[in-house]
This record gives sequence, structure tokens and C-alpha cells, in this order.
Amino acid sequence: MTDDDLQDFLILRELDGTITREELDEAATQSGTALEELRGEDVGIRWVDSEVLTDDEGRVAGTFCHYQAEDENAVREHADRANLPATKITHRGEPLGGE
Repeated sequence: MTDDDLQDFLILRELDGTITREELDEAATQSGTALEELRGEDVGIRWVDSEVLTDDEGRVAGTFCHYQAEDENAVREHADRANLPATKITHRGEPLGGE
């Protein structure tokens, strides 16, 4: 499977509460481990980037992530293995232009 075969997905990960930056770093490590496992099983998936969502006090309340994957099931399997929420998974459309 090549990168051209992968679809773009956006994943909203809303947390039940807030977490620290250290806990966010731990979650990122778990995510990386899950990605390596899946790719070792020939599942097409890769992380592109993530935006951190914070509350008014700057505490981490979730993330908005961009992944490329063979299908939505791969994205869900990654979330399950990494013990991460996947509140909403959508296909990524063309970005808007503008200022």
C-alpha cells in the first residue's frame, strides 16, 4: 500500500476532563506505539499532525488530529489500541483558501 492509497481523516478527541502536558506526552507515546504495531501488521495508517485543544486556563481538553489511513476502521483500531477517544472521525475535505 502506498501513501496514494491512504485517505485523509480528521479525528476530534474530546476528553472527559482536562489533562496535563505530561499526560498528553504519554498519550502521544501510546499513539506512536499503536501506529508501529498496526504498520507491523500491514495496516496503512500514519499520523500527519495534531492541534491541542485547551480550556480557558490552558489545560488540555482534547486534540484535533489529522491521520492518513486505508479506512476508518484503521483509525478506530488505532484509537482503541492507544486508549484514546475518537469522539468524531470524518473524511478531510479540501482546505479553504484565503487570508
